[in-house]
Amino acid sequence: MMETDSAGIELERPGTTSLRAAFFGVWFVDLVATILFFTVPYASELNPVTVFLHDVFGMVGVVLAALIYAGFVVGIGSLLSRPFDVGFVTGAVLMYALFASNNVVLLVSREPLLAPIVP
Repeated sequence: MMETDSAGIELERPGTTSLRAAFFGVWFVDLVATILFFTVPYASELNPVTVFLHDVFGMVGVVLAALIYAGFVVGIGSLLSRPFDVGFVTGAVLMYALFASNNVVLLVSREPLLAPIVP
């Protein structure tokens, strides 16, 4: 389905309906985990933009940062032609799934799924 924004640019929803649903599912899990990072003493958010927006706006800043990231993914995917949009959104889903899995494991077990390699 093609949509036209106020600037006259035709946007197409990126990927398939199930792919978009998967993206927003893992994005939401990551959002909730990130919010929890600011409430537990043993985990911290590493993204400086999210931390900055949290410092300025509190928890609303965390949600704002997440909405900005999702907007970038949807916006970029809308501007790409098929099959590039499907590949891009699939990559975003895989990355968010990895981040969300790591965040949930960290919150539950206090140990990250992916630990940094320190010599």
